[in-house]
Amino acid sequence: MPPSKLKSIYLSLIIAFVFLLLPWSGFALKIRPDFILLVIIFWLIRAPNLCNVGTAWFTGLFVDLATGGIFGQYALAYTITAFFAVTYQRRLVLFNHTQQLFYVFLLLMISQIVLLIIKTFSGADALGWSYFLPSILGVLLWRVAVIFGLNTGGRSRGT
Repeated sequence: MPPSKLKSIYLSLIIAFVFLLLPWSGFALKIRPDFILLVIIFWLIRAPNLCNVGTAWFTGLFVDLATGGIFGQYALAYTITAFFAVTYQRRLVLFNHTQQLFYVFLLLMISQIVLLIIKTFSGADALGWSYFLPSILGVLLWRVAVIFGLNTGGRSRGT
């Protein structure tokens, strides 16, 4: 286990956690992407031996504590999303960047749908289509990161 890569994982998760804790309000709060999940997906693709489903679960517990919602909702959503990301990780690194973008969108939507189901069962009001805007913005951020050099292992053909 290379300590430099492990430090990079922890540092990127801490930075994403700081972005979560920023004082978002109004429309920005509605469209705020799940920075932590994007970081987890990135590390699940790049270093699946260092970042795994357990990492997603522990990180989800910290997000649950920080957000003050139903305890375990983010842990469950991140765990299910990480399971699908790890299951198809070997194929995902062979996808070109456009195919990876679509797959990351599906992963973000899985997380959003799990959270929606939990919120619905807990008695939250019906949420509209704007509930899924963070997944769309998250994919746009992923695309910008790939354009600026984020290496996700995708082939350059077809970007």
